[in-house]
Amino acid sequence: MDDGDVVTSWGLVVEGFLAVKRVLEADLDGSELQPVWFEVLLRLVRTPGHRLPMTQLADEVWFSSGGFTKLADRIADAGYVERVACPGDRRVTWMMLTAAGEQVITAALERHVTCLRSTVVDVLGENQLRAVGESMRALRDRHRAG
Repeated sequence: MDDGDVVTSWGLVVEGFLAVKRVLEADLDGSELQPVWFEVLLRLVRTPGHRLPMTQLADEVWFSSGGFTKLADRIADAGYVERVACPGDRRVTWMMLTAAGEQVITAALERHVTCLRSTVVDVLGENQLRAVGESMRALRDRHRAG
């Protein structure tokens, strides 16, 4: 693969991602959640115990700790999450999904999956989507900070 092919191929990955991201975010307009709220609640609902350390969650959604604190305040004010002290480490604060948060993310997730199927799976097929997912996992894991 020559240099031009490398640049073009990577550009297509980015352009494809951004195009699908726009469709998915537009679909969220019909829910109660902003896209970044959706990402936070999605990570919580898919985690055993529905809670994560706030610093880990901030890293996973690509926020600074200060920016994430403000975001967490807004999501907590909406009643979707609550802060919980870690019993084993006073320095750690967990963000935990509330019943209202679980209800809103479950509804939004149903809609999200439908949109993903029509926007991504119907275009790529299941096998190609799995291959793309594994490729992106390899890149993420190789270049993850920390």
